[in-house]
Amino acid sequence: MPHLRTGHKLGRVLAILTVLATAAVGSAAVRAGAAVDGPVLDRDFPDPDIVRAGSTYHAYSTSGDGRNIRHAVSRDLTGWSVAEADALPVLGAWVDRDEPKVWAPEVYDNGSGFTMHYTARDRASGRQCIGASLSASPDGPFRPVGDRPLVCPVELGGAIDPASYTEGGRRYLVWKNDGNCCGTGTWIHLQPTSWDGTRVTGEPVRLIRNDREWEGKIVEAPTLVRRDGRYVLFYSAALYSTDAYSTGYAVASRLTGPYSKAAEPLMTTDSFSGTVRGPGGQDVVTGPDGRDRIVFHGWSADRRQRPMYLAELGFTNGRPVVRGNMVRHQAEDAVVHRAEVREAVRASGGRAVGLIDHPDSYVEFTVFAASAGPHTLTVRYGNGSLDAGNPVAASHLLSVEGRDAGAVRYPHTGWDNWRPAEVTVDLRKGPNTVRLSKGENYAELDCLDVTWPLAAPAGAAR
Repeated sequence: MPHLRTGHKLGRVLAILTVLATAAVGSAAVRAGAAVDGPVLDRDFPDPDIVRAGSTYHAYSTSGDGRNIRHAVSRDLTGWSVAEADALPVLGAWVDRDEPKVWAPEVYDNGSGFTMHYTARDRASGRQCIGASLSASPDGPFRPVGDRPLVCPVELGGAIDPASYTEGGRRYLVWKNDGNCCGTGTWIHLQPTSWDGTRVTGEPVRLIRNDREWEGKIVEAPTLVRRDGRYVLFYSAALYSTDAYSTGYAVASRLTGPYSKAAEPLMTTDSFSGTVRGPGGQDVVTGPDGRDRIVFHGWSADRRQRPMYLAELGFTNGRPVVRGNMVRHQAEDAVVHRAEVREAVRASGGRAVGLIDHPDSYVEFTVFAASAGPHTLTVRYGNGSLDAGNPVAASHLLSVEGRDAGAVRYPHTGWDNWRPAEVTVDLRKGPNTVRLSKGENYAELDCLDVTWPLAAPAGAAR
């Protein structure tokens, strides 16, 4: 008897009957295949910032453990020793002593010493504001400069989360106005400063604001770098105390923008398979091997602390890719040929691609690899195929850069029940065309997740 495809009406009835039993499958599928090594500093060390001085890396974090600013040192970015001394033992005269919490420090070599920017509550306005301090050594102690904040736009809710950027012999401060404190919008700003960072020398320019659903009311914690001739602005968004806190990025061809945000956040709780919860507060640092790393915090399982994590960071065409972190590509955003995009409430993004039923039907993705070698592809699919009324498996043919890469096989799930199917393929550095086309029976596509593995999978083809 010929293979028959069940109609979507019957498939949705089956989906309704099984939705309670399979509610957890979707989230498990989202998390499948991604992981990251444990924290490199397994104690509370949120909002990490790292500067290199000679052969030593110095890390600084938000206040805690009785210190205004915590400080740790390392030779290799993986083994850290936490200093006993407070890196910023004295706060600026403008700081409200009744609320001495100090947030998100930024430290850099200014040529004649080291500058630290920090966030604290301004006594006069009651807003969070940014102050400056100096030290002859990265070990500190840093001493405050001036009797007023460096940046404190009271009408915008104040300023937090300073970061530095240098280009063409000019120094800039990147910061966020704290508008979520008082019902106004939040923006990331770029503002020129003196070389030692103790004075602003021009007006701020707005770069990005919170305008994506996943960001909620907040964009914050900016980090600006230039790679592959493009400006890449990393930022964190959503509520920091929750698993929804994530790291996103935007790119531009000019320093002042316009900046274009990526369609999806770069690092999330799900993209790390839950091994890091609420990844954010990031910084970018060059490792001893000359390669980039991204450092960030995430919540511990008991929610009592935010340890510091480190991951290898690659760029291709200005797009960042984090080792061990999953990058999601929605099927409906790919090139769809002789197939149809449809609404699918339980699919990632609320849509999926179906009717991939013809010999020339395909869905084609462009995926970016930070380095050549094996990568894990996780296809999230639905298969409701029947043969003589019996459930049967299905498949899609897989090609990478036009080369046959075999088939992705799908056990029966029923329509609108999305499950993961995982394969390992070799990708070249840069953009890769990955195509899924009609194979055996019938299957629909929700999304394609790509993971740069922590290590090459055993037995992977090279």
